[in-house]
Amino acid sequence: MDVLRTPDERFEGLAGFGFAAHYTEIASGDGQTLRVHHIDEGPRDGEVLLCMHGQPTWSYLYRKMIPPLTAAGYRVVAPDLVGFGRSDKPAAQDDFTYARHVQWMTTWLQAQDFDQVTLVCQDWGGLVGLRLVAACPERFARVVVANTGLPDAEGLTPDMAAPMRELLASVPVVTVEELGSRFLDKSGAPGFLYWIKFAAEQPDFKVGTLVQFSAGGALSETEMAAYDAPFPDERYMAGARRFPSLVPIFPDDPEIPAQRAAWEVLRKFDKPFLTAFSDADPVTAGGHERFQREVPGAQGQQHVTIQGAGHFLQEDQPEAFAAAIIAFARANPLRK
Repeated sequence: MDVLRTPDERFEGLAGFGFAAHYTEIASGDGQTLRVHHIDEGPRDGEVLLCMHGQPTWSYLYRKMIPPLTAAGYRVVAPDLVGFGRSDKPAAQDDFTYARHVQWMTTWLQAQDFDQVTLVCQDWGGLVGLRLVAACPERFARVVVANTGLPDAEGLTPDMAAPMRELLASVPVVTVEELGSRFLDKSGAPGFLYWIKFAAEQPDFKVGTLVQFSAGGALSETEMAAYDAPFPDERYMAGARRFPSLVPIFPDDPEIPAQRAAWEVLRKFDKPFLTAFSDADPVTAGGHERFQREVPGAQGQQHVTIQGAGHFLQEDQPEAFAAAIIAFARANPLRK
């Protein structure tokens, strides 16, 4: 495995991001080690909020939420997934698998030795984070899911895999401006297929531009540059390009058994579980319903819809999202 490390100077003076870097060395699984970065802010004895980002972002996504969360007395820990942010970046797309990401972050979590953790997860932060909950539920006291899911090809039969993959192959590579309309157009191929193709093949793949487009143009030039900072050139982008194709939406995906096993754990998870999806995310719209229906800990909770937010609600409505997390934690004190 050829592993790249973004030079430290790429992260100097980033807009709104004056947090200290913390690193953990973990086994890569092939005899090497990988360096995983995380932010750790707030009181050392505060309840731990494990804030996990998705693709193609990094822990920078939580910068506006950290001040109100730490001011409320919480300890905010935000790791960068392998391939993102200040964490090491395997250079080949084939180095990235869903199972490897779960193992890498499980190893990282065990090295931190946290317990009574509240998971806060969005996008791939949920796909990985919820698998951590399933692997070691004893470490988690609460869960907040936002614009994410744990897909397991529910309702699809194995014979549907081939035509679905043929449909993916037929989808064109669109521009970033077209992506949003493809998600909203329910008459054609599912929008997520366009996202898979875009991430894998679009030459003009800039993370700052993607987040800016989702945020409706609200990011400054310096904020866009900060999202691009982990990726000096195309060599560093294998993870960012690979992730969408790893989502197990096809019924023959090798991760389907593990996903369904994780759901079996979640169906017994009776600790407090909150859905905080946004009102204008075309990617995960309606995804909260399965969690509310199937996870025991979601029953009776004051689930929230974050108004005026798209996919990256941490950018669009950071104060509202932070307030929802604080209210949820206070309404559900840690069990002794």
